[in-house]
Amino acid sequence: MPIALTALLGLVVLATLLSAVWFRQLFTKNAGMVDPVWSISLGLMGPLYAWLGDGDMASRVLLTVVSLVWGLRLGLHLYLRNAGEPEDPRYRKLREQWGEAADSRMFWFFQAQAVIALVLSTGFLAVAYRRGMPPPWAVLAGVFIWAISIAGEAVADWQLKRFKTDSANAGKTCQSGLWRYSRHPNYFFECTFWLTFPLLAWGDVGAWWALVSPVVMALLLMKLSGVPLAEAQAEKSRADYADYKRRTSALIPWPPKTR
Repeated sequence: MPIALTALLGLVVLATLLSAVWFRQLFTKNAGMVDPVWSISLGLMGPLYAWLGDGDMASRVLLTVVSLVWGLRLGLHLYLRNAGEPEDPRYRKLREQWGEAADSRMFWFFQAQAVIALVLSTGFLAVAYRRGMPPPWAVLAGVFIWAISIAGEAVADWQLKRFKTDSANAGKTCQSGLWRYSRHPNYFFECTFWLTFPLLAWGDVGAWWALVSPVVMALLLMKLSGVPLAEAQAEKSRADYADYKRRTSALIPWPPKTR
């Protein structure tokens, strides 16, 4: 299938799945499930593009594995975190700001997330349509970065969850494990994950536009929906966060500054 039609079909699938989540929140008044569904939906774009693409078969099989494992791992983590909980403060704030127009605006907000997911899936397209396998060193480097990123983000999520489940830590900031070296180690490994695809597309013209994925994800996390929102909420709710922020790297793990 031509690459443009594949991308269009991907957008239709993403928009449909997120529309289903929007319809559900009409009754629950809780938009939090969009996070796990978004992650899983984006992960499914890898197998979809691999099936429709006409590139090297080995590259498409590898694309299926790396994208699906990422999407399912992150989606399951977000589902378990959000299930049975009140609506995420981000969405609750939007609902309050939008008032009576909240339902209609939430629909278009979800559709915007479908478009963002499509842009991020550019790296998947590059691999699905590449001609021939990349050099062995690029495959090894891509798989290594993928494995480290998946493991690192999973460890960071687990450490934070364990910290929060201890009632003695209420109102405190996690400063142990990976969180001692980065204020957002989960976001760091999320950014590195997307470097997998320029490597798996290496040597093909698509390797250049596969760079769109890591650049867009870094911008989203550092400038829009990730770090700014998380830190604004942390500064309001945790007395120790200002000192932690002064001493600890924002993203890249690094030894903390002395007090």
